[in-house]
Amino acid sequence: MEVNKSVDVESHSATKSQDEAPTLEVDWTVEEESKAKRKLDLIIMPILTLGFFCLQLDRGNMANAITDNFMQDVGVDQDQFNVGQQMLSLGIVLTEIPSNMILYRVGPGKWLTLQLFLFGIVSTFQSFQRGYAALIVTRFILGITESGFIPGGLWTLSTWYTRSETAKRVMVFYFGNQIGQASAKLLAYGILHMRGVGGQPGWFWLFTLMGAFTILGGFVFGFCLPDSFQNPHSTFLPKFSWFTPRELHILQTRVLLDDPMKGKKKRRIGAAAFKKVFTDWRIWAHFLITLCNNGPQRAFDTYAPTLVSGFGFGNLVSNAMAAVGLFIQVPVSFGFSWFSDHFNRRGETVMVGLFCHLLGYIFNRVFTDVPLRGVRYFGVVWTQVFGTFSHPLNIAWLSLACDDSEQRALAMAGVIMGANIAGIYGAQIFRSDDRPLYRRGFSVAIAVLCVGLTLSIGRWIDDVLRRRRKQRQLAPTPSDQGSIRVSDSKDRPTNELSNAVTDTLGRADQIAK
Repeated sequence: MEVNKSVDVESHSATKSQDEAPTLEVDWTVEEESKAKRKLDLIIMPILTLGFFCLQLDRGNMANAITDNFMQDVGVDQDQFNVGQQMLSLGIVLTEIPSNMILYRVGPGKWLTLQLFLFGIVSTFQSFQRGYAALIVTRFILGITESGFIPGGLWTLSTWYTRSETAKRVMVFYFGNQIGQASAKLLAYGILHMRGVGGQPGWFWLFTLMGAFTILGGFVFGFCLPDSFQNPHSTFLPKFSWFTPRELHILQTRVLLDDPMKGKKKRRIGAAAFKKVFTDWRIWAHFLITLCNNGPQRAFDTYAPTLVSGFGFGNLVSNAMAAVGLFIQVPVSFGFSWFSDHFNRRGETVMVGLFCHLLGYIFNRVFTDVPLRGVRYFGVVWTQVFGTFSHPLNIAWLSLACDDSEQRALAMAGVIMGANIAGIYGAQIFRSDDRPLYRRGFSVAIAVLCVGLTLSIGRWIDDVLRRRRKQRQLAPTPSDQGSIRVSDSKDRPTNELSNAVTDTLGRADQIAK
């Protein structure tokens, strides 16, 4: 069935003049659109998810290394190790927005490909670090090379998909993070048994093999990732396109019909865009929610294998056991994202996720007085299941609060920068003078998450009030209703007009959401 509708938008593509305002028409069938979108999913989503998987392997392998005497071999104590983790986050924070501005200028195809090569190389050479200074330098450089990759991936998704499709695909993108966290722990269980091979510790091979895998991922990006609608080619194959001209027409037009502002991409992000982002209190609310959620989560992810080993399990076995909750998290988070997309309940899913995350730390704090290691292990699994996915749901919620691609690009960079600022303070939540039970650390995490939950509730209330105001503005006045009744008696049945009014209010509700 072919659908006919059109809308006037201002296009700034390479093939159109800035002064033109072409009429975009839906001149394809539902089947054609479904086929083109399915092809887009099969190309874009696996590639971006692979990149996030590689990023998490390189970022999170330190949590597995410390169960293999990494600190003793390198010559650092726990507090110095925590500073090294802070330097990773600091490197990301300092260069997050500049990295995203480069991506906005040169395109995701080239920039994301280069980043995979860079942080893959740095991660590999972590194998040779010895001493506190080497730890600080390598983690800081790794942070610089990783900066901008996550917001770059998110921004790329926002350019290829409509707003209503965002949350689910952001969550799929974050599956790379979740599966990377879980798989890294299982892989570490095997790789760390290589201690002694070539006269090297197990963590040497952990960094080497995972870094090499990331470099291989860079080649996948270079050959397979299309840059944009205007340049639908990969970096290493500049004359090859995964999509036919007809498919590109369908995919681009549907995005511009959904959000005409996506056709107004400029060559650079100006000062006005910065002002628009950083003076909007709603965007700041999302930044702060991220800051509250991700600090405890980063700390817990780093020390989860160590916590499990503290329950009496073997060091290497603890890496595998610390992967259980992360694997369970994947279907749970997919269910939440489906609900968020299907019912357009962004705020509600974020609030529930934050509450469950908070409940995990309450469990862990209470269970420190329980001598049963199975009960304490349950607290670890629960926290891992609900610890991460509020973040991508919050990002999808934030994306809907942005008006154009410039604002969205900066907001994505800002929220990921907030996540890494959270990593700076989160690295110090679990300290040596608080081990092995970390009662103070769990109490700090509970307090921080309470603030985040309160902020999400306030932001959700604001959305509800805005939606109601929008409905009142679009509701027919008494005089309008009288006119409708008069016209109704002459022209068409009452129930048809009632359905039309209901449909108008329904669309207003969707717009407000």
